[in-house]
Amino acid sequence: MNIVLSVSKAAKSLLDALLGFLWGDLIKIPLPGGITLDVSFLVLLLALSGIYFTFRTRFLQIRMIPEMIRVACEKSESKNGLSGLQALIVATATRVGMGNLVGVVAAISLGGAGSIFWMWIFAILGSSLAFVESVLAQLHKKEDKINGGFIGGPAYYIHDALIRFCGKRKKSIVAILFALSGITCLAGVSQVASNSVTSAVKNACNIPAVYTTIAMVIVALFVVFKNKILVKVLDVMVPIMAGAYFLATVFVILKNLAFVPSVFSNILQEAFGLKQVVAGGIGTVIVTGAKRGIFSNEAGSGNTPNVVAMADVSHPAKAGLMQCLGVCIDTIICTCTSFLILFVPRNVIGNLEGMELLQSSTNYHVGSWGSGFITIILVLFSFSTFLGLLLYARPSVTYIFGQNKIYQFLYKIFFVLMLFLGGLNAYTFVWDLADLGIGLMTIFNILALFLLSKEAMNSLRDYEKSRK
Repeated sequence: MNIVLSVSKAAKSLLDALLGFLWGDLIKIPLPGGITLDVSFLVLLLALSGIYFTFRTRFLQIRMIPEMIRVACEKSESKNGLSGLQALIVATATRVGMGNLVGVVAAISLGGAGSIFWMWIFAILGSSLAFVESVLAQLHKKEDKINGGFIGGPAYYIHDALIRFCGKRKKSIVAILFALSGITCLAGVSQVASNSVTSAVKNACNIPAVYTTIAMVIVALFVVFKNKILVKVLDVMVPIMAGAYFLATVFVILKNLAFVPSVFSNILQEAFGLKQVVAGGIGTVIVTGAKRGIFSNEAGSGNTPNVVAMADVSHPAKAGLMQCLGVCIDTIICTCTSFLILFVPRNVIGNLEGMELLQSSTNYHVGSWGSGFITIILVLFSFSTFLGLLLYARPSVTYIFGQNKIYQFLYKIFFVLMLFLGGLNAYTFVWDLADLGIGLMTIFNILALFLLSKEAMNSLRDYEKSRK
């Protein structure tokens, strides 16, 4: 027993040390009024990288919005793998899912209203990263000999990038580290999805977590071993659930239209430390917004390119443009969720956190059936997120172990196990696991984006020239 406790404490210490390096205070900048701006390594990396690629792509995320919509509405002619629109839907399944509910609630609970502003900022900057990583995923994809179509993602373009500097080799250590970080992140997110569902169902229906968890695992087992069914289920689920939730939140916003200016004012005040709700200062607000922003829109983390590589599109830049649009869709729905909470007076929600905060806020707006509605939406969002994660994880597993059917089966069993454990695990730990994985992934991914940026820029120029 003592050995187990010692190992557990050592693992916790290591996890805290890694999280401290990734998300802790790297630079402390004193500001007027005794406020200190604490900037973490990853916030600095994402901000500088986003600014660099925003200028490098000439503000593509703003100037090419009409083209993004046109490409997304374009008739698919895919014969191999996923269509570009299907890749967008699968990516949206994970973006417009856990991040939009659980991520936003966590951001407001920990960082206050101001964290929403920084989610917006990192979404805008991150759109350029989403474009570059998606184009590279298309340029470096390989044939998927097991499932048909294509496979690829950061592990593959990191491998190709490092070959240029280190010579040809079968595997790259950095690419393997990225793949392992990705599996760690996705395992954590799977547990967050399960834990959030069990918490919401318990709050709304008083059903013990173990029963909800068992039900989720049974449903998951019917779906996860059928690759074609995976995509078909997401094709149907995502538009319906995202549309229903979006319309419901728009109804609430229109109902409270008079309070919109004051909510925006509150967000801006807390974003710049003028009205703190947490003891950590403005740095806590920024870091919380960045962490939950990455968890929600995934731009720059290297998750989305795993499914983008499966798409069969006529030009690599089209895949990049559609993923930029995905970040935009995600940000809009995140904003709707934040307004749903911020319209509620502070004295009504008190110190509520997590899904209880969102459920209570919805009840305030629409009555007692609000908790049930949020529970249903959360179950759908969480399940679609879990299905999307299975597709995200496939390239990482394939890169490490090769195109082997046994490992393709085992990794799915592993994620179903994570789904089961997450329903019973502590909420804080699984967030830490997801934050660790996504932080390490982001470092490896952005390194490759800089090394291969010329390829992505050439693809963008070629696409714009062909459109003219």
